[in-house]
Amino acid sequence: MELKMDKPALEAFLASEFAQVSDDFAVEAVAPMTLTTRLKVAERHLRPGGTVSGPSMFALADVSVYLAVLAMIGPKALAVTTSCSMDFMRKPEAGRDLLCECRLLKLGRVLAVGDGLIFSEGSAQPVARANMTYSIPPR
Repeated sequence: MELKMDKPALEAFLASEFAQVSDDFAVEAVAPMTLTTRLKVAERHLRPGGTVSGPSMFALADVSVYLAVLAMIGPKALAVTTSCSMDFMRKPEAGRDLLCECRLLKLGRVLAVGDGLIFSEGSAQPVARANMTYSIPPR
């Protein structure tokens, strides 16, 4: 399978279509059916106790799978999340960005299924895992 959008195209799409959150994320790497995204952790992402909040980790997983799908199908802004299951396994390390390593498990005409593992930068132990399904708009 061939990429339809590379790293600069994905980041430009995020900036134009999701300007309200695009500064929070950076595409680290993209290849067919895989993508790594960074959450640039700031104070607004923290919950009491100084750890990254669950909603911020969900956003990272959601953006990662979304961009992985778009990398393969092209700029379809109306692809939407239809299902998500997340496991929060350990507390993210304070003061570190989070990375989501995403892989698409299925890319069909109507649905895409992806997994994302979230890590504190520099740590080998995942802090969370997400399984997400996206609905792909008709061509």
